[in-house]
Amino acid sequence: MSLPRIAIIGAGAIGTVIAARLAATGRLDVSLCRRSGGFETLHVQGPDGSISATPVLLTDPARAAPVNWVITTTKAYDSAAAAATWLPHLMRGDTRLAVLQNGVEHGAAFAGLVDPALLLPVMLDIPAERLGPGRVLQRASGLMVVPDQPGSADFIALFAGTGIAVTADTDFTTVIWRKLCLNAAGAVSALLRQPAGIIHHAGAEPVMRALVAECVAVAQAEGAKLDGDTVEQVMAACRGAAVDGINSLLADRLAGRPLELDARNGVIVRRGEVHGIPTPVNRTVRDLIQAAVAAEQAQR
Repeated sequence: MSLPRIAIIGAGAIGTVIAARLAATGRLDVSLCRRSGGFETLHVQGPDGSISATPVLLTDPARAAPVNWVITTTKAYDSAAAAATWLPHLMRGDTRLAVLQNGVEHGAAFAGLVDPALLLPVMLDIPAERLGPGRVLQRASGLMVVPDQPGSADFIALFAGTGIAVTADTDFTTVIWRKLCLNAAGAVSALLRQPAGIIHHAGAEPVMRALVAECVAVAQAEGAKLDGDTVEQVMAACRGAAVDGINSLLADRLAGRPLELDARNGVIVRRGEVHGIPTPVNRTVRDLIQAAVAAEQAQR
């Protein structure tokens, strides 16, 4: 009997962690789809020790074949291009697509490309930083949550024994907006080019708190069951993070890569406008980051 075939699109920090942990089980046929070569083996230094794995590495979509599951881990701004490049080669009539992505718009990039019934949005919380090609530091145990819908149990089963906990939730709207609250606060690190310990600076925490409060207000209008305690819960999580931790938004800015800003703080502004909810702090932080990045690019 052939092994279940899994293709992961995206070889960033999250894609590397997912591919390495799935391949290391030995019970799945795992391929990692990436733009270019440069490494053969994946190395993940995690809280449970070091993991090395050698999934099939693909750079040419024409060499890909249909699989049982496609797992996309690309940034939100890159999802549409990656989908158009890889999905025609990887998907057949019963292939399912799991979208591991920040924000609350998991299906937007795949409209018209994938039957919505085959798409599984995934909330991920896997603190991971790319150390180099194929090398990742995973700072804490991974967590993913999916909506309780057809296909969820099969996806959860893929990760048995991987060290990543995956659960299903009947209120996925609340799940993804709660995670977005944490992402919203992380914009302060990207703005100031400082790791997570910046929260302990007296001038940073009030701004982070305001970002989260605005996100909670918009989330409630979107149907998420968040309340006043959410702000304090998120701030406690931020204070408990490793002081030298670097979130993906900051990592991308430091590396001069495009930023997933619209999917994190921009969506709060956009959805706030729909509901008539002011979001001046998210708008200001978003605009300041965009201005700073533009200035940095002009100086290169």
